[in-house]
Amino acid sequence: MKRTFLLLGSLFAFFGVALGAFGAHGLKQFIAPEALAVFETAVRYQMYHAFAILIVALLVDLHPRMALAGRLFGLGILLFSGSLYVLAVTGIRSFGYVTPFGGFCFLAGWWVLFITAFKIKKEN
Repeated sequence: MKRTFLLLGSLFAFFGVALGAFGAHGLKQFIAPEALAVFETAVRYQMYHAFAILIVALLVDLHPRMALAGRLFGLGILLFSGSLYVLAVTGIRSFGYVTPFGGFCFLAGWWVLFITAFKIKKEN
């Protein structure tokens, strides 16, 4: 499980850096500033949660429930950042309806991480 989260977190971080560079250097001339801001938000949240997945990789051996937090962070990246990438590049506003589900996954992942950490403290 640790290896899976290390691979997933590093892959999401790699693509976060790549997409950030693409947005800053290649995409800027093709989309409106408002769309570029949406794209940058997607990159920012992808990077935050790629790091969160890497943290989960370090902690997953402490409690099996940590894996749920990592899965929620990964799903959140796909739904939240993914929908914002598509929205920014295509302008199809209906993709914005998916974004809150990704945000919910992020929140749920952080909540699971908190509750699990609380239980670890109580168990020791």
